[in-house]
Amino acid sequence: MSGPQCCENPPALNPVSGSGHVEKLGGLDAYVSGSLDSKLCVILISDVFGYEAPNLRALADKVGASGFYVVVPDYFYGDPFDASNQERPISLWIKDHGADKGFEDTKPVIEAIKTKGITAIGAAGMCWGAKVVVELSKQEFVQAAVLLHPSFVTVDDIKGGKVPIAILGAEIDQLSPPALLKQFEEILASKPEVNNYVKIYPKVAHGWTVRYKTDDPEAVKAAEEAHKEMLDWFVTYVK
Repeated sequence: MSGPQCCENPPALNPVSGSGHVEKLGGLDAYVSGSLDSKLCVILISDVFGYEAPNLRALADKVGASGFYVVVPDYFYGDPFDASNQERPISLWIKDHGADKGFEDTKPVIEAIKTKGITAIGAAGMCWGAKVVVELSKQEFVQAAVLLHPSFVTVDDIKGGKVPIAILGAEIDQLSPPALLKQFEEILASKPEVNNYVKIYPKVAHGWTVRYKTDDPEAVKAAEEAHKEMLDWFVTYVK
């Protein structure tokens, strides 16, 4: 279960942030950035705060500027987690927004993306979204996967993955502590048929890739390092 660390540093959501636009894809609203000309797509799957988070949209724009068509779906149907609502803690909110539903919702999104001429898709998930991505990986709905400070992901999930996977974790993480990431690494080491990469970033906490303070140079630097590794993974395996 997602705990307090999953909900720290909530972003100030902004429905008009980013240089892309919102459109319907597979029944979901989605923030879209980048160009269809590349025929290559990256789906970014948010944490519990959803697709209007400015840092997440800025990351989408960055990936789009590198040549990908980028899609950030609204898996929560306009109902992201609200940390200020004490009557609906994360333990209640998550009952309405399980990652299993997110996985099912992704299938029509992928079909809609393919109708645009896209030939290869990668998916990256942050926190809540990482569980959705690992499920996509198990059934090969995508060609490459990246998990960033994952939540809910289990050893059995990693055993079932079938596509190239990078796992970027935090040293300070109660949801996926370094000991668990080491287990993931050992499992992947026993699966030479699946290209993989596991890194534990020092001195950062769960959520650091998207919930950083933009006026904190060290936090921005740490996030950008992870963004580059994510992008490099997709450049290598989404072809």
